[in-house]
Parts: sequence; C-alpha cells; structure tokens
Amino acid sequence: MDYRIGQGYDIHRLVEGRKLIVGGHHIEHPLGPLGHSDGDALCHALIDALLGACAMGDIGQHFPPQDARYKDADSLKLLEQVTLMVQQKGLQISNIDSTVILERPKMAPHIPAIISKLAEAMQITPDQVSVKAKTNEGIGALGRGEAIACHVSVLLTSAI
Repeated sequence: MDYRIGQGYDIHRLVEGRKLIVGGHHIEHPLGPLGHSDGDALCHALIDALLGACAMGDIGQHFPPQDARYKDADSLKLLEQVTLMVQQKGLQISNIDSTVILERPKMAPHIPAIISKLAEAMQITPDQVSVKAKTNEGIGALGRGEAIACHVSVLLTSAI
C-alpha cells in the first residue's frame, strides 16, 4: 500500500465587511478573512495538504489569485475539485487532522458543522475528519484577533 502524507498552512488577515467562513461554514462575526476567494483558511490549508501529499504543487498554482475566475470563489467547491484530482491519481483520503487558530469567536459550537461540510466535500465520513480549535493566548496578530490561521495534516493511501 502506498502512503502519502501532506501538510498545509494558511493565514488570513481579518477585516470588516467580509464573511467569516471556516471549513465552508459561515460563522456570525463582524470580521472576515481578506482574500481573493472567500478566504476560507481551513479549506486553503487542506487543499495545500492534499496537493502536497500528491506532489502537485499548491493552491496558488491551481487557483491563481490573479485569475478573475476565483474572485470570491467558494473554497469548499475548490476543495471538491482537488478531491477529484487526488482520486484521479489513484489515491484516497484516509484521514484529516486540522487546527484552527482564532482568538474569537469561540469555535467549539461550529466544529460539528465544519466536519460535516468538509467530509461531504471530500466524499469521506465525518470520523475521518478532525477539527481542533485553539487561541493564540493573546500573543501576536492572531492573539489580538487580527487574523485566522490553520494547520492541516492529511494521510492518503492508494485506492483499493
């Protein structure tokens, strides 16, 4: 069996006038991520982890920010496209482990919905998706509530 590990990271500044989307789930908050697409840092880190595990570059190579087609794009839809790319390489997603770093709002009430949306987009079961939330304990831009960051690890295996 072929095993592939990928890791991804993304960070976005939080600004007024943008929706806070995390893992395809909208969270009521006065600030949202600044980005060319919807700025969903969790989906972006996940996409990078999947692409990395497949040795297929990064999100910017496949969905360039200067391309008008991806202006305000739904990152969950981009994740669906990348999932198909993974499958076309003869690989399947074994599991996802992720950490969202966000000072506020509290993520715990939103984690079940995020897991559900991610699992559906990747055509896997919710028990294959882990989403954890941390604060930055008031340290730096993340700790001041100026940004959101996400770390993701993935394990892919050869399709049976």
